[in-house]
Amino acid sequence: MMAVLLNFPVEVMFRKMKGLPEFPSDSVCSGDILTHLYCSVDVPTGYMNPTGSKDQVGSIDPTVSRDPTGSTNPMVSNSKDPTGSKDSVHVSFIPNPSHLEANDPVIVGKARGRLRSLRLGPYNNDSENCNKILPIQVHGDAAVSAQGVVCELLSMSEVPHFTVGGSLHLIVNNQLGFTTEAQCARSSQHCSDVAKVIGCPVIHVNGDRPELVAMATRIALDYRETFHKDVLIDLVCFRRWGHNEVDDPSITQPIMYSIINNRESVPDKYVKDLCKENIISESELNVIQENYNKELNNRLKSSDSYIRDRFYLDNQWSGMVYPGNTLTQWDTGFPIDSLRFIGVASVLVTDPSFTIHSRVHKVHCEARRDQMLCGKIDWSSAESLAIGSLLVQGYDVRLCGQDVGRGTFSHRHVMLVDQKTDDIYIPLNHIMDDQTSFLEVANSTLSEEAVLGFEYGMSIESPNILPIWEAQFGDFFNGAQTILDTYISNGESKWMLQCGLVMLLPHGMDGAGPDHSSCRIERFLQMSDSKESGIDGDNVNWFIVNPTTPAQYFHLLRRQIVRNFRKPLVIVAPKMLLRYPEAMSSLESMAPGTSFQSVIDDPRISDKRSVKRLIFVCGKHYYALNKYRNESNFNDCAIIRIEELVPFPTARLQQIISSYPSVREFIWSQEEHRNQGAWQFVYHDSLIALAFD
Repeated sequence: MMAVLLNFPVEVMFRKMKGLPEFPSDSVCSGDILTHLYCSVDVPTGYMNPTGSKDQVGSIDPTVSRDPTGSTNPMVSNSKDPTGSKDSVHVSFIPNPSHLEANDPVIVGKARGRLRSLRLGPYNNDSENCNKILPIQVHGDAAVSAQGVVCELLSMSEVPHFTVGGSLHLIVNNQLGFTTEAQCARSSQHCSDVAKVIGCPVIHVNGDRPELVAMATRIALDYRETFHKDVLIDLVCFRRWGHNEVDDPSITQPIMYSIINNRESVPDKYVKDLCKENIISESELNVIQENYNKELNNRLKSSDSYIRDRFYLDNQWSGMVYPGNTLTQWDTGFPIDSLRFIGVASVLVTDPSFTIHSRVHKVHCEARRDQMLCGKIDWSSAESLAIGSLLVQGYDVRLCGQDVGRGTFSHRHVMLVDQKTDDIYIPLNHIMDDQTSFLEVANSTLSEEAVLGFEYGMSIESPNILPIWEAQFGDFFNGAQTILDTYISNGESKWMLQCGLVMLLPHGMDGAGPDHSSCRIERFLQMSDSKESGIDGDNVNWFIVNPTTPAQYFHLLRRQIVRNFRKPLVIVAPKMLLRYPEAMSSLESMAPGTSFQSVIDDPRISDKRSVKRLIFVCGKHYYALNKYRNESNFNDCAIIRIEELVPFPTARLQQIISSYPSVREFIWSQEEHRNQGAWQFVYHDSLIALAFD
């Protein structure tokens, strides 16, 4: 499919078979296995084969570009128009990890992102325009029945802010998993029965009949384009070979494979039918096969010296770069007068008939206006200022998760609800009369894996949107661990895909019990590629931060867009600090010339020579220690806040440590248990020791 229909360079496949890399030698990408390759290309309409000739079906034309370049996203493409031209259809083949069905939400999320980029469908109040973008999900019969993410995604298919005008589902129904037969794979009669959860039409078709498969596909597309809903094709067929190159399926399915081995393949049977109907002759068929094999052999010989053209960070991504082995600082401040204007606008409702909840009006709207006057900003205000400033600068923002409009802790309220009509109003989308960029508030279903995969798909579509996913509580990410493991933490390493997704994980050992307390910082640190010996740069796989002030949070959100590369950002988000009086920031700390601080020195210390003990801390635990120190009148210790754990700020830490000449004792303090939090990371990786050296 990739080599013939999508013009993927077969030299790359041969190189992978030989153990050679598919990426240029100067790239930082490790690549992935052969079955996880991907491509993106413009396919001519009326397409029959790469040469366009009816009598050369399946041939490979060396004059046709098989390594397309240029894209509106990090996926390759030779199209300047991501929807394709009048004479072509643009096809993107999404990278596929080993975890079955994990790419389904990524496909649909990327389709939604494309609709946003082109301002089509739900972004233009025109459902017909959704037909220009078609997500195609290919499933296996065993996986579609068993993997929960399939049902999660189906349940999201008609939920506001997740719709894409329907997906075309194709089940390659081999009637067998790895070695799992149907009776062990599901409790229902058909593998497609999972689609009943949304009343999705299912078309069962015999895979032995290619023309019937084509007819079923046309019926499915007509339904999707008419009703803008999901539709499923159950392609009933068989798997001739084993699960992989060394598998012998007859070991566990002897009767099934006795039948399969004694029947013709579908292509052979179809070719015989064509010959019988005089559509093609045997001599023509032989010429096609000889030319095809000859071309493959030529490509095999040239594969060792084949150099693939650069096919990433182009078009919409052309302003992005792959970061180097140094840490960069970015001015993420914004004019104070503009921030005040945005702050007031973020709670302004001009319609006098719109009734705001009385408590929200008092503790949120009026409090926000007061903060803009006094210049002391809390957490939710800092978030609104960051989002609003990005909207003013022309960047879209998408905030997604469970209850994100209000916020789990009733602190955000970016989405106001009329108490008499249930109408929704988002003030940040009305900052200016001629506003062209908007905040999309996507209150999600109670799903983690499908939703986070969806947001990842949106994030790889364009660098010009800030996608934020907030877990209801920090530990809820564990329901989406597959997406973290296979896409977000290593998508750039495997496929050169940059991703600017922000993950907010509320964290705090606040007496709520084992659940809902910890976002498991240690797990994200273990999944980072922070250096065990050496100094980190911006080229880590993702950034992990635990900010302690609203200003720090403000700068983090803006930095995601301002800098010229994209990295996933894991924010250990607060709960208690959302309304903590000591955790307030000044507007001056968000002014031009200011930026995120990876380490914060102790502002209480005036005479550093008198300090004998340095206490290193991460996150809100700082406030507990600082309160105890003040109450106990300890004057010989300083508390240093490490705000960014990955990349670890060794140089900045060295600078601060060296400014305390009399220190004899160094302490790491955290509220988490010893085998949790950041302790194992900073100690066993000798990061603190590096700073001391």
